[in-house]
Amino acid sequence: MISSLQGVAAHVGDDALVVVVGGVGLSVAVTPQVARTTHVGAQVHLHTHLVVREDALSLFGFETREELTVFTQLIGVTGVGPKSAMGVLSSLTVPQIAQAVTDDDDAPFKRVSGIGPKTAKLIVVQLAGKLAVPAAQAPAAVAPHGQVPLQVTQALIGLGWSERVAAEAVASVAENAADADRASVQALLRLTLALLGPARREPVGG
Repeated sequence: MISSLQGVAAHVGDDALVVVVGGVGLSVAVTPQVARTTHVGAQVHLHTHLVVREDALSLFGFETREELTVFTQLIGVTGVGPKSAMGVLSSLTVPQIAQAVTDDDDAPFKRVSGIGPKTAKLIVVQLAGKLAVPAAQAPAAVAPHGQVPLQVTQALIGLGWSERVAAEAVASVAENAADADRASVQALLRLTLALLGPARREPVGG
């Protein structure tokens, strides 16, 4: 079982990456969010799940172990295959999934392509008690809101952007971001990098 991989992105598609590990290129299905924030040549580390079928081996990759855990729980639900599970994780965050299950609310799952009303209800029923909302929301409380933009700005400066460019980009993204993203260093950094563009570094004095 391939539980994780680390390598260099050789190709980036809309919902898949080719990651070169030890000279071997591995095709990995990912959410569009991961694909949008990854560029060719970037170092990639993903938590993975290998789906083995008679006619194919399919690898699915996730940024966090929480996403991987939810993925494995979803494909354990009657009627939910790997592609549908990826659709859920592409449309909803882990905290949103946990909250919907806790609230016995199948509406968010009905809006996911490939998930019908019956399957949406089964997700809520079969995952009940398996997803803890406080644990799922914990990453958003890593730092006080006021400290998150500062930490993200400092991280961008460390990556090579000037303080002015970094601060302006963070402020722009934070203004339009969801509350959960504004409260998470990882989420706000990912969104800001998507705005700035891949590998676009400036001299610190620029």
